[in-house]
Amino acid sequence: MTRPARMLGPWMLTALVVGNMIGSGVFVLPASLAPYGAASLLGWGFTLAGALLLALVHAWLAQIVANHGGAYAYARLAFGDAAGFVAAWSYWTCVWTANAAIAVAFAGSLGAIWPAAGAAPWRGTAAALAALWLCTAVNAAGVREAGRMQLATTALKIVPLIVFGIAGLALVHGNAYRPFNPSGQSLAAVTTATASLTLWAFLGLEAATVPTGVVRDPLRTVPRATVAGMLIAGLATMLACTAVIGLLPRSAAQASAAPMAAAAAQAWGPAAGWAMGLVAAVSCLGALNGWVLLQGQTPYAAAQDGLFPAPFARTDARGTPWFGLLLSSVLASVLIAANGSKTLVALFTLSILLSTAATLLPYVLTVLAWWRIERTAGIARRAVAALALAYSLWALVGTGAEALLWGGVLLLLGLPVFLWQRRRAMAKGISPET
Repeated sequence: MTRPARMLGPWMLTALVVGNMIGSGVFVLPASLAPYGAASLLGWGFTLAGALLLALVHAWLAQIVANHGGAYAYARLAFGDAAGFVAAWSYWTCVWTANAAIAVAFAGSLGAIWPAAGAAPWRGTAAALAALWLCTAVNAAGVREAGRMQLATTALKIVPLIVFGIAGLALVHGNAYRPFNPSGQSLAAVTTATASLTLWAFLGLEAATVPTGVVRDPLRTVPRATVAGMLIAGLATMLACTAVIGLLPRSAAQASAAPMAAAAAQAWGPAAGWAMGLVAAVSCLGALNGWVLLQGQTPYAAAQDGLFPAPFARTDARGTPWFGLLLSSVLASVLIAANGSKTLVALFTLSILLSTAATLLPYVLTVLAWWRIERTAGIARRAVAALALAYSLWALVGTGAEALLWGGVLLLLGLPVFLWQRRRAMAKGISPET
């Protein structure tokens, strides 16, 4: 392994978590939550609690497992090669399909502030591809360069989000949150529905655990960045979305493709709406940069252990796993280009479906791995882990039959790779579990 001379420190790693969690979802989520009014805060609270539980389990594992690869490293250590491969393959698939979705979301955000960019489907496709390969080039230049871009883009989106949330809430009157539950459904049903929607805002909480091989002092830095990043991103997102609910009439929020920008425009004028659209574009670009960093690191870790093909373990002089980085961007580009004739919304939906199907299984495996690895934990930690497992299983089942079906298909596509690598290892006289 070629070890990068310049590595990720605590600020850059925290920015990776915050930047990966805050992407495009926060700027459109109020439209999905609008039918539930202020009752959607119940879902926010439930999801925030569940995400915190998962972040704590990831942080504990990062303190005792030094190997990089995140869920892959934990699952392999606890259950062997097969479970490790499932985690690595699922997460890698999640990452590059998510990158297609984020790139498309960037194109949509760009079209909102520069209409010419989205005037035709091919222009939106071109903008998405340009953003994807810009971030690929930044990451190919080195992990430190990717970290610097992540710091800059995270600051450019987190500060406006917090300012918008605080300033927006200052303008809101209590009557704006009445009726509390306009949906007519029971509060239990509303909590379940909104918690499923708000889960999008918390995916990425595990980002710091993946590239630990390029992190300075990972046993200390990774746990802190995981918990701090999750709390910063989660609270900022919840604050901003709560302000939108109070500022924008429910019917307007539900009908808007950019409800946060619409709320800013209504409160402070068209210039504020345009500025919030610009923040959304920067947010998407920053999230894309962070996820592109992960798309090379996950298969790199698995390839070092012989579970992914050897080319994924190749690095250049800067320590960049260039093969996995480039192949992942090529696959994401194919997904974008193959659907170039469709609307950006249709392409975004397809990519999100594929990504979600592959995201939650590594969460479940991570919590199960903690139970297997940490046998001497106290009652408090065991209670937290039990609740984290219950939450992750609930979220996995809650994705629905279609997403679970896609998840099964994606795993089956990886089976030939696993069997081929296993056969090669046995032919060389290497034990499959070493």
